[in-house]
Amino acid sequence: MPRSTYTESLLGPELYKKVRETRILVVGAGGIGCELLKNLVLVGFANIEIIDLDTIDLSNLNRQFLFRKPDISKPKALVAAATARHFNPSSGIEIHARHGNVKDSVNDLEWIKGFGLVMNALDNMDARRHVNKLCQAANIPLIESGTAGYLGQVTPMIKDKTECFDCVVKPAPKSFPVCTIRSTPSEPIHCIVWGKTYLFGSLFGEDDEDVDTEELDKAKAGGENAEEIENLKKEAAAFREVRKNLGEEDGPQRVFHKVFNEDINRLLAMEDMWKKEGRVKPVPLDYEGIMNGTFETPPLRHAAQLPVANGQAQANGSSGQKKEGLKDQRELTLQENLELFIDSCKRLCARIISHPNIPLSFDKDDDDTLDFVLATANLRATAYGIPNKTRFQVKEMAGNIIPAIATTNAIIAGLIVMQSLNILRQLPLPSTSNEASTSAGPAIRNVYLRTDAIRPLGYMIPAEPDPSCSVCRDVYIPLKVDLTRCTLGTFVNDVVKTWLAQAQFEGKETEDEDEVEWTIFEGGRLLADPDFDDNYERMLDDLDVTRGKMLTVRDEDGKYRPVHFGICEGDAQSALPYSLPSSQPFIPLAPVKPQETQDEEEFTLLDSLPPAASSSVSEVAPISSNTAAGTKRSAPDDGDVKDLTAEDEQTTKKRKVVVVDEDDDFEIL
Repeated sequence: MPRSTYTESLLGPELYKKVRETRILVVGAGGIGCELLKNLVLVGFANIEIIDLDTIDLSNLNRQFLFRKPDISKPKALVAAATARHFNPSSGIEIHARHGNVKDSVNDLEWIKGFGLVMNALDNMDARRHVNKLCQAANIPLIESGTAGYLGQVTPMIKDKTECFDCVVKPAPKSFPVCTIRSTPSEPIHCIVWGKTYLFGSLFGEDDEDVDTEELDKAKAGGENAEEIENLKKEAAAFREVRKNLGEEDGPQRVFHKVFNEDINRLLAMEDMWKKEGRVKPVPLDYEGIMNGTFETPPLRHAAQLPVANGQAQANGSSGQKKEGLKDQRELTLQENLELFIDSCKRLCARIISHPNIPLSFDKDDDDTLDFVLATANLRATAYGIPNKTRFQVKEMAGNIIPAIATTNAIIAGLIVMQSLNILRQLPLPSTSNEASTSAGPAIRNVYLRTDAIRPLGYMIPAEPDPSCSVCRDVYIPLKVDLTRCTLGTFVNDVVKTWLAQAQFEGKETEDEDEVEWTIFEGGRLLADPDFDDNYERMLDDLDVTRGKMLTVRDEDGKYRPVHFGICEGDAQSALPYSLPSSQPFIPLAPVKPQETQDEEEFTLLDSLPPAASSSVSEVAPISSNTAAGTKRSAPDDGDVKDLTAEDEQTTKKRKVVVVDEDDDFEIL
């Protein structure tokens, strides 16, 4: 009996037919993607497309089981598809594998509309946002997922029914002040970021003086120490001179002397910098003293709080003896860090000399770049009395590695398939035009994997879309256009002012109301507005409007939701340079911005004082919490006010004035 017989009996004929007919898109072929693809094949999904831009690395093999050692450097998507077919070889399953970026221009609205369900197995925020926007624009269900160590989550996202990926505010990535990174580090991560982003880029990366100056000017405008910023500009200029001579025999040693001796002495001369509480003065490093063992390693700034565990090297690599253990998990001595710095500099210089037009960039899997960051971070940490890190720890921190566990990936991949079945139960068959399915089943849920031993799985009903979301609440229209034949003026006059003007606008009761005035954007670029038509005669491709991008149309008054025209491949043989849907969309009103409420106390200004009825004073009752904003309280009764002196009257007339800046960053009282 074939495998499909058991699957059909478990799922039921209707759901099984949906499984066989629905086109599935899997974005990502990594830890979750490999497990997910295997599960989809075993369940019987017959039409799968998987896309991934990455290639297989040695570090992937411990948890991405579809790959083997001979597959290293091959495209993940292609190898995963070839391996997964063997799990269900006789079921007629088709897997279309693509080695590419989901953000490529060919992956437009028309492409995403060809799928019935999309499953994300991604590891970065930018790609997640892009796929979410595509799915919301095309009204295609999306299942988002992710893992971190023993934790995981599966989140179904259906347009107009559940919140989308952008409905929930994401925490901003961790960042550090420029002066902290370049002058006053206090933690190991500060030294690692300095070595990775600043020193490595200054010596081996693309030398962009304008970008560096802009970053420092921005830090200065943000309130950082002006004197320190000016010194950093001089330091950057000096680095460019050092970089020119880096390829000489003593080049790495001269870099060491400048960075870890001269620059530290320059910082020590700025006495005001070290008066701030908590800052510890660094100690200049001496090349000869370290190499001959006479240099005294500076003590740790928090030595009392950092007991040395059995089997660990002494703090900051002060021990001259090598400790046995794995290479990546052994803390290097100070001399070993210096030797590694010199050696990695020479290796990187050789690469620069052989390929002078190709600037280097940090890669956690590149031994040369990782060794350089490891050595520089530990040398800097030693100078500032900060604990050193092992190679493994630096790789994890510099590469922003999120711990991945094969078991967690497997559980999450299984939950994705279960939620996909719940979604398919509620969708019509691809071969029919039914608006809804007659099959009832479990509700769609957000599922979470927790570290609770008793109840490791938790779930919640998905929240409704956020009315103020700028992704899932906007209007999207596919626009098939020949970019070489369509001018911006044609788009504005024919598409926006003629076709879109016939749409139904929420709250617009009569045709006689004022015509909506539109502004045209592409990304963050202004292309046209009612007072700017300089680009009307230019072709869209001349304006760098390409397939996969979106032309955003916003009304001048901000009354309605933005309308996004997704650029799709047009028909070069068509009479018109563009093609639009048969009917116009419904344009909803933009959400009302919440008014800033100021918790101000209202004072009554008395033009004349009533006669005192009593020498006793009664306190005026406070304003009720339901008093309308801007409404004055009635004057107190005669018996509530006593005679006021001129000074008292001036005090009574004083108001509390609150001025709030546009960004709500501070208040001036």
